[in-house]
Amino acid sequence: MANFTDDQLAQLKTAMQKRYLELQEGIRRELEHANSGRSIDLGESLSNIPDDIDTALVDRQIIEMRELEMSLKYLMELEVGDCIDCGNEIGFDRLLAYPSAQRCIECQQRYEKAYPHESPPTL
Repeated sequence: MANFTDDQLAQLKTAMQKRYLELQEGIRRELEHANSGRSIDLGESLSNIPDDIDTALVDRQIIEMRELEMSLKYLMELEVGDCIDCGNEIGFDRLLAYPSAQRCIECQQRYEKAYPHESPPTL
């Protein structure tokens, strides 16, 4: 595991939870927009997706939410901060800026060059 202080771990957890809630709200707004502004239940709407929803946006948000869930699990197990490709430390500043980061900057750059169609740039 990367060598983070208890304060840094708490900051990362807060950043991850904040981003997760932002993504949830973004999905809720997109679904409400597609449903003409009426209030909706997120769980019910995901099973009944309207035709005019920006599915690419929602898909990216859901993927990031899953990455955050995995990152929070790693945080709870004190295994957060290691690159999934090379095993080196991702870095506190990078994780604070992008809480769902799974790779160090160098490995992320290689990944985005090798798989440009898989995900939007996250640097």
